[in-house]
Amino acid sequence: MKTAQQLVAEAKASIKEVNLEQLTQYLQQHAEPRLIDVREPAEFAQSHIAGAVNYPRGVLEMQLANHPAVAASGCAADMALTQLASEPLYLICRSGARSALAAESLQRMGFTQVFSVAPGMQGWLDAQLPVIN
Repeated sequence: MKTAQQLVAEAKASIKEVNLEQLTQYLQQHAEPRLIDVREPAEFAQSHIAGAVNYPRGVLEMQLANHPAVAASGCAADMALTQLASEPLYLICRSGARSALAAESLQRMGFTQVFSVAPGMQGWLDAQLPVIN
């Protein structure tokens, strides 16, 4: 039997995490950032980072084909998803736990540049970085 904390610790050992400075640099350098907020819709509605797309952790894998980058590509969904999987993709949640689990899952799907943001939205808010309410 494993606890949720143990699952998160195992996921964090096998994924790449970025801090707020790294995420901020990425967001500043990309007009159309690939940032997925894996929190629940009610959490996302309270505040989120500009440009983030909300796909809750429970449906993330099923919703990726609906990502704006996939839809805008004009390619077949499988081809566009393959392209998305080869580009940097950042995941954020409240604390970094759900995003770590999500990053591990996306790596298993073939995503090669997926990053979990630690310390998550709580860290973003604590740092008083800009949000959309």
